[in-house]
Amino acid sequence: MAKVNPRAIPYLFLAPALSVLALTVIYPSLRAVVLSFTQFNYDITQPPRWVGLANFERLVTDLVFWQTLGNTLLYLIVVVPVLVILPLGLAILVNRSLPAIHWFRAAYYAPVVISMVVAGIAWRWLYAENGLLNQALRWLQLSESGIPWLTSTHLALWSVMAVTVWKGLGYYMVIYLAGLQSIPADLYEAAAIDGSDGWMKHIDITLPTMRPYLLLVAVISAISATKVFEEVYVMTRGGPLNSSKTIVYYVYEQAFDPTNLDVSYACTVGLALFFIILVLSLLRLKLNAPAAPL
Repeated sequence: MAKVNPRAIPYLFLAPALSVLALTVIYPSLRAVVLSFTQFNYDITQPPRWVGLANFERLVTDLVFWQTLGNTLLYLIVVVPVLVILPLGLAILVNRSLPAIHWFRAAYYAPVVISMVVAGIAWRWLYAENGLLNQALRWLQLSESGIPWLTSTHLALWSVMAVTVWKGLGYYMVIYLAGLQSIPADLYEAAAIDGSDGWMKHIDITLPTMRPYLLLVAVISAISATKVFEEVYVMTRGGPLNSSKTIVYYVYEQAFDPTNLDVSYACTVGLALFFIILVLSLLRLKLNAPAAPL
């Protein structure tokens, strides 16, 4: 029986997973890159026609793409800081030995286990003209006609952002909670002796110690914000007037909407999204890299 090179054993164990990864991720990704240089739709009788950089030229002059890019960047600017700061405050509040504290943690985490489709439908009902939110505003006499949460070009995107924040709070809280419970209690005791108590101990001890977790949450939430889709699809379909349309929804619309079915251009937009996520990932590696010794 032939002997196996010991150096090849790890690759043999990885081969099944790498094969699946190649078929489901690597090959489709490379195929999408190739299609971005062609003109192709769902007509299987016509092969892709090479058009070079025509799709990229279209991308540069596509006003809808720049609008969706602006919506996505606004998502990043607003949602990411909230999901970095607010879950940390929740984690600090529930990181205590109090009666029934496990129920509070479960309550905060409950939105995470709810399907985004179900959550989107529920929030769409809440945002409706006769929904619970507008009914409450009328009852409090704050608004007679209600607020057009999802039908206003100025409010639709912000309303979707609120759902994203609500959905992600518990998930990032658990990440922070794991980091908080790894901080030795001796550090807080020493800080109290030096006069750092109350919220000051979190500024002096918690924030510096939690820096890797803060960076992790910032990058994960940033990547998630650039890829937001379900909320937009369920609640607004990108409207009104593209005011809540994001890049991922634009890719879906170009590839699968019956009025478009432009797979090549969808791949081009997806390639632009890939470079945005690549930049965020490289930024995370740069920020998380250990400092060089003096």
